[in-house]
Amino acid sequence: MQMPPSPPSGVAGLVLAAGAGSRFGQPKALVRDAAGRSWLQHAVEVLTTAGCFPVIVVLGARGAEAAALLPPAASVLVVQAADWADGLSASLRTGLRCALDQPDITAVAVIPVDVPDLNAATVTRVIGTNSQPGVLRQARFFGQPGHPVVIGRAHWAPLIATAAGDSGAGAYLKAHTARAVECGDLGTGVDVDRPD
Repeated sequence: MQMPPSPPSGVAGLVLAAGAGSRFGQPKALVRDAAGRSWLQHAVEVLTTAGCFPVIVVLGARGAEAAALLPPAASVLVVQAADWADGLSASLRTGLRCALDQPDITAVAVIPVDVPDLNAATVTRVIGTNSQPGVLRQARFFGQPGHPVVIGRAHWAPLIATAAGDSGAGAYLKAHTARAVECGDLGTGVDVDRPD
């Protein structure tokens, strides 16, 4: 399969991996697949392969253990969400604050750590060719919303101010009519909440 063209520069990756994974039984940042591969490493590699730079990884519960799974790289920024227990929104706010400190970033491609079948082709499709500060896109899988979500810089401050609880950016995306990008031909988009 031929890879689509690389996305425009200025798009960073953002991995939300701070939660305790209470339904899963451990933080998902520490989970490995049947082959022993870390979900966290997979998420970073997918975003890097899709051309995202840098990749911001937000950790929280057992963050030092999760950080040890990532090899040192200039392309990866690891940040700790002090308020990670407040839910997914805490990770999103922490990641967006980190992105705000990077003046060359115009948009972020956001994924949670628990979508192990996500691939670079899906991320590249959702990013598209427009990384302008006003961009707002969300992957769809057979009509259902999923990840990645691409959020332009113009939306970061409002999201930081309004994101609350465990819902991440969902309400904001709906209220601001994020452009849906169908990706069901590339994967399932299923996030894994519980072990098999």
